[in-house]
Amino acid sequence: MQHIDNIIFDLGGVILTLDMPAAEQKFTALGVKNYNELFRSGNVSSFFKDYEIGAIDNITFLNALRDLAGLPLTDDQLTDAWNAMLGVFPKERIDLLHNLKSKYRLFLFSNTNAIHLDKFRKIYSDTFTNTNFDDHFEKAYYSQVLGMRKPDINSYKYIIEEQGLNASRTLFVDDSAMNIEGAVSAGLQGVHIKPGTTILDIGW
Repeated sequence: MQHIDNIIFDLGGVILTLDMPAAEQKFTALGVKNYNELFRSGNVSSFFKDYEIGAIDNITFLNALRDLAGLPLTDDQLTDAWNAMLGVFPKERIDLLHNLKSKYRLFLFSNTNAIHLDKFRKIYSDTFTNTNFDDHFEKAYYSQVLGMRKPDINSYKYIIEEQGLNASRTLFVDDSAMNIEGAVSAGLQGVHIKPGTTILDIGW
């Protein structure tokens, strides 16, 4: 990691913990028998990506999810199961953001969606007493608002240009090797958070 002035963080698996088994358990309990086949990345239907770039709204997404499940599930059941993969915000990771903010320009770039956005903001606010998660960053970029998602090289370039960043002095932190590759292609430095490690393990 060479000298940096700016850091762009991913969210899920980097700052917010993820609990994919919890989502599988919720959907299975609702009667979905082939969760892995339907929901694992690489197998997912195109509407998941459409939802992540804001191309479809919540109602369209939930209807598509219901069709995929092949079950007469309510919107509330689907939303609850969909949000079950969102974990917690460990205090030590939030403390690290506080410390880094005094030294670097901080940004967030997450592939997410409107239902998850509402939920993880509430998780954060409930955990840290009515505070706003986005306040840790100069700007938080969410794919469904941006209209682009990682690892599209244009998504990184958009952030670089909008913020006037020197890409070579900007670190991108993500738990997806593919997303790191996209960032490096855009000229950023990259750190891959591998399984079993966290942002606390980076030599800040």
